[in-house]
Amino acid sequence: MIDSWKNFLQSQGAVIEGSAVLNYGDPAAERAAAADGTIVADLSQLGVIAFRGDDTATFLQGQLTNDVRALHDDSAQWSGYCSPKGRLLGNFMAWRRGEDYCLQLSGDILPGVLKRLSMFILRAKVQGRDASNENVRLVVAGKQALAAATAAMGAVPEAAMRSVAGEAGQVIRLGDDKFVLSIAPERAAAVWQLLLRESATPVGAPVWDWLRLNAGIPMIVAATQEQFVPQMVNLEVIGGVSFQKGCYPGQEIVARSQYLGKLKRRMFLAHVDAEAAPGDHLYSTDMDGQATGTVVNAAPAPTGGFDVLAVAQVESANTQTLHLKAADGAALTLKPLPYGLPE
Repeated sequence: MIDSWKNFLQSQGAVIEGSAVLNYGDPAAERAAAADGTIVADLSQLGVIAFRGDDTATFLQGQLTNDVRALHDDSAQWSGYCSPKGRLLGNFMAWRRGEDYCLQLSGDILPGVLKRLSMFILRAKVQGRDASNENVRLVVAGKQALAAATAAMGAVPEAAMRSVAGEAGQVIRLGDDKFVLSIAPERAAAVWQLLLRESATPVGAPVWDWLRLNAGIPMIVAATQEQFVPQMVNLEVIGGVSFQKGCYPGQEIVARSQYLGKLKRRMFLAHVDAEAAPGDHLYSTDMDGQATGTVVNAAPAPTGGFDVLAVAQVESANTQTLHLKAADGAALTLKPLPYGLPE
């Protein structure tokens, strides 16, 4: 069924590379639609790990940064998975689907994260699997996203990080104007046509990346695994870390970062008039040639250049100009995040 979905997207003009839709023939027009209109994007470049079994909630509670016990059929949450040193191996949008606990993450890190999590199941009654191709996942965002998602799916959640299941599948609301749809493959083409009828413009994965990063939502990819504690990428600010739950890998370091001293590195939103990619280093004159930060995510901006989420030394970001890839590289211009950071 997923192959037929790929064929359907190609019939709609999609240019596909690997599992990602790059564009539908006019990337500039797609970026403009994201800035001023309503878009729909396929999320096949992201993977889904699904866990099920009697002990699943207890198992995941001991592995992830968020409180899995608070994840119900009608809710969703951000979460992370850390190394014993408290560095993120991956981060997720998590939700429930029937018996399954679903974790959506960057597709390039799914095999390694699934393998590592599965190592710790031991005798627990839990099975994990790659569920990426079991449903079609779309994101609808923009001015008419609420109307479009409602028309296509019948009902949508009233609040952010809530979930509603219907005949065609599930709707997870990420914010006022962003909805993720998880759809039975046989219903996907019909849902797609309804979204287009509601004036949604099909866009490639880079356009959704731009919208997501401008919402201040990070995504750990292969180039940035094990580089950041959760607070460095603002995961606790967007609700992805519980400080009331029990132990999980790296929990002591995450807690220490929260309660002892001031966090020296944070994630910022910025624009740069040059091509950027996850893992690129940033430099500033106060660091004597040492890197002051790292690009977390990057995407082409509608007005040219790239927008980036970047973790940097707070002092450097607040007092210096950050430069991409070299001390004399392209200068970054900081932009306001859509949420406040703790003092």
